Amino acid sequence: MSDFMLWLYANYIKPQLGTLTRDSDYALRIELLQSQLADGGLEDLDKALEFTAIQAFLLGLRTGEGLAASR
Repeated sequence: MSDFMLWLYANYIKPQLGTLTRDSDYALRIELLQSQLADGGLEDLDKALEFTAIQAFLLGLRTGEGLAASR
């Protein structure tokens, strides 16, 4: 992944994910998963969340580009 995408995740995407309310189904499930993992597992989970969030962001950009081109 590019350095820019890693920077974007650390400075924009991750803080946005941190704003999930505790009532959110996703926040609750991630919190439950984190409480069950050892330190090594937490690092793996963080990397998996980073990868997934970056790919979802890129998919949104590509989809937006495709929709704009089809108009």
